[in-house]
Amino acid sequence: MARVLRALTQLMGWACVMIGLFHVALGNAAIPGAGSAGPTVDSWGRFMGASFAGYGLAWLWAARQRPIPARAVRWLAGVFLLGGVGRLLSLAVHGRPHGFQIALTVIELVLPPFLFWLADAEERAAEQTTEGPDGRTMSAGRR
Repeated sequence: MARVLRALTQLMGWACVMIGLFHVALGNAAIPGAGSAGPTVDSWGRFMGASFAGYGLAWLWAARQRPIPARAVRWLAGVFLLGGVGRLLSLAVHGRPHGFQIALTVIELVLPPFLFWLADAEERAAEQTTEGPDGRTMSAGRR
């Protein structure tokens, strides 16, 4: 499970950085179904793209820690879940968006509970290993 957590943490980081930079570079053109939403929405979208890239960097920071801090994963997953809840609110208030946005909503609602569950996998694995008298790593069952 620790490997799955590390892989997902890195995937979240790189995906968010790339998506964020894509939005900074393309503005409204990066949003399926947005068409020409005008300069105000374009400005807001590019700003939010930079913020999303920064969010991705926070995931990458977490992925570089040994062990990956469960608290950071839970906070970052909570932010992701909040984004999915925001999309649901938009769906309720304004109706059905482009199909791609529906797919993103599903990911944003399904992935965080899995990340919450997986968050402490590396911390648990680290607690179960220790160094023996010869300096080699031993599992908790071999002490």
